[in-house]
Amino acid sequence: MRAFLVLAAVLSLAACEKLMRDMYDQPRYKPMHESALFPDGSSARAPLPGTVAAAGGTFAGTSSGRQGTEQEKLRPEIEKAKTNPFPITMQLLRRGRERFDIYCAPCHSPVGDGDGRVARRGFPHPPSYHIERLRAAPDRHFYDVMTQGHGVMRPYADRVPPEDRWAIVAYIRALQLSQYAKAEDLK
Repeated sequence: MRAFLVLAAVLSLAACEKLMRDMYDQPRYKPMHESALFPDGSSARAPLPGTVAAAGGTFAGTSSGRQGTEQEKLRPEIEKAKTNPFPITMQLLRRGRERFDIYCAPCHSPVGDGDGRVARRGFPHPPSYHIERLRAAPDRHFYDVMTQGHGVMRPYADRVPPEDRWAIVAYIRALQLSQYAKAEDLK
């Protein structure tokens, strides 16, 4: 009897598959195919003169990490910097915290321990910024990871400008100091 119920459940689920195809089987015109929609038989219209593309370039719309890096080529002091090229000020740290909270905290957590909301929902945990390997890492490491991505982390070159990436690096260093401050550092 139990086998019959399992078989009936499996068959009923398989039968429902055909009912849930609304988005798959919707009426539509395929791009660049013939249709009766327009008098010339095309299914799409050519862009109007003067139309500006929403994205362009060889790597537009990809997650290769190359999009957004052209901003750095305009500023060689940023492109080649091994350490943070900006003076560490409260304004830079505030900007870094603001950008960190937007782009980094969902996975890395607000304190940088790698236990953010996204990670707690089953995605891979990123490393804590407070482990020895990342405390000893050069500033450029964090900048490059934000620019190019690493592991399951996507590149953010197209979303975070170079100045903000360096501000985030400064804030990460401040987070690291907050977890491992020595008594003499507090004076």
